[in-house]
Amino acid sequence: MPTNETIHLLTHHRTIRHFKEQPLDQNTIQTLLNAAQRTSSSMFMQQFSIISVTDPQLKKAFAEITTYPFTENNGHLFIMIADQHRNEFIGNEAHANTNLLHDGDRSLAAFDDAALAGQSIVTAAESMELGAVFLGSILNDAQQVIDLLHLPKLTFPVFGIAVGYPNEKPDLKPRLPLKSVHFENCYQEPDKDTLDAYDQTIQTYYAQRSSNNRTETFRHHIIHDMQVSPKKRSEILSVLKRQGFFLKN
Repeated sequence: MPTNETIHLLTHHRTIRHFKEQPLDQNTIQTLLNAAQRTSSSMFMQQFSIISVTDPQLKKAFAEITTYPFTENNGHLFIMIADQHRNEFIGNEAHANTNLLHDGDRSLAAFDDAALAGQSIVTAAESMELGAVFLGSILNDAQQVIDLLHLPKLTFPVFGIAVGYPNEKPDLKPRLPLKSVHFENCYQEPDKDTLDAYDQTIQTYYAQRSSNNRTETFRHHIIHDMQVSPKKRSEILSVLKRQGFFLKN
């Protein structure tokens, strides 16, 4: 297969959850933010914002929300925000109709923009031999995150990103076979034999990896996560609507 440094980087992604006690310097942080800002944006509306969490008490609060200590112990913590508030401000200033910012289309676009910018941060960080972990677990209590960060209407925390100097080198986790996620011209139903083989691959990976060994298959992981969810996650749609998103079709 053709390859280069970028392709190698993308195909060797590892989530890092243990970091050295070394904060990122301002030049590094600025470089990551610059990478995020150059990310593709729907209709050039740039519907995202990024909050750097540097206050130790805030980081501790986020660690309690996520239940993960690496939310507090890392080189730098970013929170990616879906942001239509800035565009509403621009619209109100011009006395323009801003109703579209509340509909499903524009709401999704803001979340897409924030997610794409977040991936750019992680890719840029890994290119600098840093490690990172996405923190969707900040949504364990979305309303508390909104309150802690004083987020106005038409903003919403999508996920956090902890970045830092790796203090581990995890094994490369096997992904689903490509034929399970890539189809031609139409969707194809999952194939039982392919899932059986992938279950065996994952079971072997967990049994043989260098740390945190366990007995688990891919199906077991999916079924478990379909049954368990922090209580306040069920309130996310209500919180989204209180923030002004997805109010119209």
